[in-house]
Amino acid sequence: MNQGALSHLKVLDLSRVLAGPWCTQMLADLGADVVKVERPKEGDDTRHWGPPFLKDAEGNDTDQAAYFTACNRNKRSITIDIAKPEGQALIRQMALSSDILVENFKVGGLAHYGLDYDSLKALNPRLIYCSITGFGQDGPYAKRAGYDLMIQAMSGMMSITGKPDSVPGGGPQRVGVALTDVFTGVYATSAILAALEVRHRTGSGQHIDMALLDVGMAILANQAGGFLNTGKVPQRMGNSHPSLAPYQDFPTADGAMLLAIGNDGQFARFCHAIGKPEWSADPRFATMGGRNTNRGVLIPAMEIVTRTRTTAQWIKLLEDKAVPCGPINDIGQAFADEQVKARGLEIKQLVAGVFAAKTAIKSISTVASPLRLTATPPVLLRAPPGLGEHTDEVLKEMGLDAQAIAALHDSGIV
Repeated sequence: MNQGALSHLKVLDLSRVLAGPWCTQMLADLGADVVKVERPKEGDDTRHWGPPFLKDAEGNDTDQAAYFTACNRNKRSITIDIAKPEGQALIRQMALSSDILVENFKVGGLAHYGLDYDSLKALNPRLIYCSITGFGQDGPYAKRAGYDLMIQAMSGMMSITGKPDSVPGGGPQRVGVALTDVFTGVYATSAILAALEVRHRTGSGQHIDMALLDVGMAILANQAGGFLNTGKVPQRMGNSHPSLAPYQDFPTADGAMLLAIGNDGQFARFCHAIGKPEWSADPRFATMGGRNTNRGVLIPAMEIVTRTRTTAQWIKLLEDKAVPCGPINDIGQAFADEQVKARGLEIKQLVAGVFAAKTAIKSISTVASPLRLTATPPVLLRAPPGLGEHTDEVLKEMGLDAQAIAALHDSGIV
């Protein structure tokens, strides 16, 4: 049985909401044993972030929010009250045998409990300790709480997302998912894997300082590069591209489609396919620079043509001519797409044990990991866990007997 590329690693997950759990789910999908520590009775905030809620076997809403399932597959859940000394002692014991710890408490928050990096490093020098915060461990904003929406606003992401102010519906818009959180999770995973490689050479772990704001600035990519090297502030352009044309949505006979023409050869093939070869020979449109300069003329002319066929007809016409063209799907249509199905991007995991009996939830669907390793592909070991589902199991692995575990339950520590 495939154990995954990281099956030899133990991860102590003290993170909540999205950025940290996204990171630890990536590690879990690669086979790491991830133990998620949650607050007794309450759990991760996202367990309650609904609607939508998971359905039971009869199709009725439960009290389990679907949000939690997006980033907590393949983990074990244990409840510990870290505000109590006995809970802190359990975390320290778990850290002794862990390779990686991921947390997203406010700066200095875990030091109050003796669970900060310096304290745990003294117990386990090999520990790789990843802290995820809004603004990083230093700087004037370090003590502030940070959320994805705030970072999208502060970083400038919202200023380049949406329609221009000059058109109806114009104004700054957030991206439709918590993009900065997700990217922070991905960057954190990369940093952890780099720290593991260093540990192979040195035998020592290290502290990783991940900040949502840092990531938010980094993923501005070409927009940031353009500003830093020209001083020109990018503006919102709707679905158009500041450097490429035609690279946007176009109306069709039954809706709309996307054309993503990224070079002159693609544009020439497009022009020949639609019976307008003169466009690619026109000095105004023959080059990318020309098309950008003259997009005010080119795009309206193209829209007249694109309205003459349906979206499906355009895709059929262009797909064998290496002209990037596609539908603008809603999420339901995306999961119904034949390529999405062929790649197995929707996975369904059965829910078992106490969690299934308590909630009447029979299965949970999630999006498959996009990491495709031929020798050690991602694993599917567990559905997103119920709150505290594995508490007793993990405590037994730590060497506690039934009496000690019962005492922890009775005192509200777990």
